[in-house]
Amino acid sequence: ISPSSPAQLYGIVLDAGSSHTALFVYQWPADKENETGIVSQHSMCDVQGGGISSYADNPPAAGSSLKACLDQAKAAVPAERHAETPLHLGATAGMRLLNLTDPGATQRTPFDFRGARILSGEEEGLFGWVTANYLMENFVKYGWVGRWVRPKRATAGALDLGGASTQITFETPDPAAPAVPLRLYGQRFRVFTHSFLCFGRDQVLKRLLGHLLKASSFRLALSNPCWPRGFSRSFPMESVFGSPCTAPLRPPNYFPSALVNMSGSGNAGQCREQAARLLASQDFAGTALPNVTGRFIAFSAFFYTVDFLQSVTKRRVASPKDLEDATEEICNMTWAQLLHAEPRMERFLPDYCPMANFVSLLLTRGYGFDETTFLDIAFQKKAGETSIGWALGFMLNLTNMIPAEEAGSWRATAPGPWVGLLLLLVAILLVAAAASACLLRGRTTPGAL
Repeated sequence: ISPSSPAQLYGIVLDAGSSHTALFVYQWPADKENETGIVSQHSMCDVQGGGISSYADNPPAAGSSLKACLDQAKAAVPAERHAETPLHLGATAGMRLLNLTDPGATQRTPFDFRGARILSGEEEGLFGWVTANYLMENFVKYGWVGRWVRPKRATAGALDLGGASTQITFETPDPAAPAVPLRLYGQRFRVFTHSFLCFGRDQVLKRLLGHLLKASSFRLALSNPCWPRGFSRSFPMESVFGSPCTAPLRPPNYFPSALVNMSGSGNAGQCREQAARLLASQDFAGTALPNVTGRFIAFSAFFYTVDFLQSVTKRRVASPKDLEDATEEICNMTWAQLLHAEPRMERFLPDYCPMANFVSLLLTRGYGFDETTFLDIAFQKKAGETSIGWALGFMLNLTNMIPAEEAGSWRATAPGPWVGLLLLLVAILLVAAAASACLLRGRTTPGAL
């Protein structure tokens, strides 16, 4: 920030997901905090190592792993703002190990650490929806007359695919659909949101392996139709069945250290059948969803999967058939061909065929997108320079930068790339999320995420 620029305030969110942690630094004009809360992403940092759950045997290391990113945040935020900058640590639904992290790692920073909190899946979905629409200026936008105006356009739905769960959130006109009532800028919204535990990327991959092992009567040498021909890997049983999501699939005589030798057979059809089995389970098929309507933003693993397919196959994915064809092409590629196409992605290459099949089936059979409604999905990682996810909505809520009513009569600031105000009825959200979480815990193993 230059000396002539308006003073800035800052907020920091640590997004502690099931498979990784990211730190986001947000900023907004200091003299407008109580009026507009204009927020933009200043910077972000990916924490090295796995998610919080990977530190179950060494909890202090989870906190220590944050040091490099916290040091980066110290450099990003002016020293005179350190003590007043709120630092929030949020973990997604089911991350019960969060309570075991080393509190000293955050307490030793100069920031105002506000504590750690585990979000329910419904909260994660709602905050992601708020973030996406806030960044797209669907609530309010800066008008050319120097006032905030309502854009008079519909909100966009949010599709999130994390490591351990997937969320779908959108405004629904169906009066019979279960929905959370929100009031944003003097406008009322009925927002449907649902989180499917154990249907995130990492858990889907584990469950697919678990089903393959079970179908083979738990042989220690077998083939995998979702892996490319020419690829093989050895892994202990525990790496698959150590998760609560795969516990029901464990063999009767379970030896965690038993080594499995698995090789790829590259069969697109058989892989699709395996993915379809997951969506046919009662955990998913037993949930009634309202019809999807309007535009949608698909981010996180939805974006990464489709982006990879388009990059490697040189196909544009604009319909369910496009997605299915691109998936089949990836699944039919050998390991050598995949390595040649994306050598920097070697670690993830074996997983694109199963995940592409799952994403394809989730969007069509699971969520009900067809040839017409699929056109309304935009696969995006960011809006402008800001990452789409729950972290921004979470930070706005916890820092109370949420005006009570519409912004039409308020004094505006110089236009920026992303502006707007929002009011989230926290009490309603938490009550709804708590009720939904109780129902989910009744259907799933505790600590599944």
